[in-house]
Amino acid sequence: MESSQSKKPINCADPADFKELYMQTMTLLYKISWRVVNDPEAAEDLVHDSYIKANEKKLVFPSIDDAKFWLIRVVKNASLNYAKRKTRERKAYQRALYEDKRENPTGEKELLQEENRQQMIKALEKLPKNLKEVLILREYGDLNYKEIGKVLGITEGNVKVRMFRAREQLEKLVGEENVYLS
Repeated sequence: MESSQSKKPINCADPADFKELYMQTMTLLYKISWRVVNDPEAAEDLVHDSYIKANEKKLVFPSIDDAKFWLIRVVKNASLNYAKRKTRERKAYQRALYEDKRENPTGEKELLQEENRQQMIKALEKLPKNLKEVLILREYGDLNYKEIGKVLGITEGNVKVRMFRAREQLEKLVGEENVYLS
């Protein structure tokens, strides 16, 4: 049975209605956003932005449920857009970071790089499984440390330690200047 309050119109420009809407929906909206963006600060900002939008537009909803559903859509869409933008930014950053800034390779350089790559693959096979898997997920899977931790069921700190040890062992096997994974 619905309460009489859920059928009362909600005016987002009215401070009392706005406070009531905020108190009843903040936790839910935050959880939705946080699950999408996986960043507590960004989730909070996105939720607050949706409240500001409703307040600035002086929206009036037939009931608190209507306001809640509108806010859920706004937060969900804003969170999805934020997540897409962050993914694009991360990929662009990684492309720029790993892009070969040297002149066009000659046949000799390509041959040397291929030899180094083959040597690297052989060295990679010599690593212990726990070190090899973090390196593969990072370099080939393009996952960050937090994502690797979730995949392997270990902490982000443990991922960093394993990554350091894996790279250290690879350097010993192939030499520091020959570490080409891709």
